[in-house]
Amino acid sequence: MNLFRGTLSSLRWRTRLTLWGAAGMAGLVVVGFAKLADLALATFFHVTEGRPWLPFLLAPSIGMLVVWLTRRFAPGSQGSGIPQVIAATREIALGRDVGTLVSMRIACGKVVFGALALVGGFSAGREGPSVQVAASIMHMAHRYLPHTRALRAQDLILAGGAAGVAAAFNAPLAGIVFAVEELGRRLETRTSGVLMSTIILSGFVAIALMGNYSYFGHLKAVGTQRSLFVPVAFCGILCGVLGGLFSSLLLWPQRVPDFFIWRLRRANPILFAGACGITVALIGWLGNGMSYGSGYAATSQVVLGELSVPWYASVTRYLATLVSYYSGIPGGLFAPSLAVGGALGSTISPLLGLGPDAVPVVVLCMVGFLAAVTQSPITAAIIVMEMIDGHDMVISLMAVALIARAVSSRIGPELYQQLARDFREQPSGQELDPKNPIPSENRISDVGKGR
Repeated sequence: MNLFRGTLSSLRWRTRLTLWGAAGMAGLVVVGFAKLADLALATFFHVTEGRPWLPFLLAPSIGMLVVWLTRRFAPGSQGSGIPQVIAATREIALGRDVGTLVSMRIACGKVVFGALALVGGFSAGREGPSVQVAASIMHMAHRYLPHTRALRAQDLILAGGAAGVAAAFNAPLAGIVFAVEELGRRLETRTSGVLMSTIILSGFVAIALMGNYSYFGHLKAVGTQRSLFVPVAFCGILCGVLGGLFSSLLLWPQRVPDFFIWRLRRANPILFAGACGITVALIGWLGNGMSYGSGYAATSQVVLGELSVPWYASVTRYLATLVSYYSGIPGGLFAPSLAVGGALGSTISPLLGLGPDAVPVVVLCMVGFLAAVTQSPITAAIIVMEMIDGHDMVISLMAVALIARAVSSRIGPELYQQLARDFREQPSGQELDPKNPIPSENRISDVGKGR
């Protein structure tokens, strides 16, 4: 009996150590990704300073190179990565292989090729990709557990995705909520312990390496709930409409696959990426460079009240993010969506009569637009809420997120859940015929087939 108890205790500790090691590794890689992305953006802005013509050469060449490298060496790392994680949790529960959705090969491609795309000035973020990177690391850890039935593989993927959000934003609560609201849609008792310990350890590594930082810095956004009643309603409706249209446009290739643009993309993906690069450069030139990169630096200055952006900043960022997504590069939507919302808030603030301080409206629009795009209102509110020094606007942030989500849901379906359908595995493995499509729940994506 004592021998049995000792063996059981040993298995439990080996399981914990494996889990903790993978969680620490996930946090370390996400932090490294953040540093690499910052270096890539700094490189782009340094080499293009005073050379407005250079992005017209850099963006298409980098775009074509990244898409070729991605398709050749890391198929499955295109796009945000969140739809792949959602699909992986469902597919692995059915006993299917998810190597085309989460793996160390995909994680490496996501980090390296995603950062390389930023050297080309594409409007993409690292936060969504961090979800797939961390989920891939936790999925790898499952094979090293002393007893694989101790924890389900889908639970580790879910915990990894949540840890990616927590480490990327330094927002553990946002990671937990995102896991429930977007990735898993439920939190089972057996999952909660894995989720919490993974987020805590990943977050601890991020704080140890980067300090107890706030994603956009600490800001003081004040305003009574009564004074913000009209701005909340206005920003919620406006961001809901614009974010819902943005989400619908992102789903355009999925909804209308026979449209000539998407036929061209399927036939010549490398050249198509080059065309997208030229378009990104053109948008950046027309917008005086406001649309290049993830938008993190400019948005940080906006929310701190140090920068007032021109009216066209939100328009160019909106368009550049769409084109960057269409190109097929690895890159997320969180930071660009926050940047669109921040620029929009800075533009409309004078219209709402709150005086010279634009920060409250900027914050409301950031939450509203992100909530409308992702249709994850609580996650959007918490991500921004953790930036604010004080709790005066908590109710307003939740209200604008819920309004924006309600409006957006009338325009289109949930973005990540809909995109995840393209990564469902089709048992027969047959090619899709656009004229006689298989039901969406049985589709295989271009990525999943390695095309």
